[in-house]
Amino acid sequence: MKLHELRDNPGATRKKKRVARGPGSGKGKTAGRGIKGQKSRSGVAINAYEGGQMPLYQRLPKRGFNKPNRKSFTVINLGLIQKFVDAGKIDATQPVTEEALVASGLVRRARDGVRVLAKGEVSSALDLTVTGASQAAVAAVAAAGGSLKLKAQPEGATE
Repeated sequence: MKLHELRDNPGATRKKKRVARGPGSGKGKTAGRGIKGQKSRSGVAINAYEGGQMPLYQRLPKRGFNKPNRKSFTVINLGLIQKFVDAGKIDATQPVTEEALVASGLVRRARDGVRVLAKGEVSSALDLTVTGASQAAVAAVAAAGGSLKLKAQPEGATE
């Protein structure tokens, strides 16, 4: 095959529709915009306008609520922690705190705390201290011979 033999696949490219180029083009004169009126002019944007009828987005009730003081936790799985221990990035003999997780590169930033979930296997006896953990994660760490302690939450704080 030579360079001059290269062709696009059939149907891969289409010619640009050239509107307002005479009656033979099929889109001549008014270019498919009809005659007169707001929508025949250029620079018109009437999104969600329903001809004076109450628009759909205004007819439907508002739903939901975003809590302004909600907490955002960084979530990690036990399997990932074990992977970092095996790689030597986390020292299993020392207590593993949120700061240690950030320093190892497992967590980019702690946000309002770190939550540990039970996905994956853990074989090292870890001494974890984090903001939150699932019951299954606490049980899995205990089964491996470690301990998972939760940081004391400030009064009035809920997860």
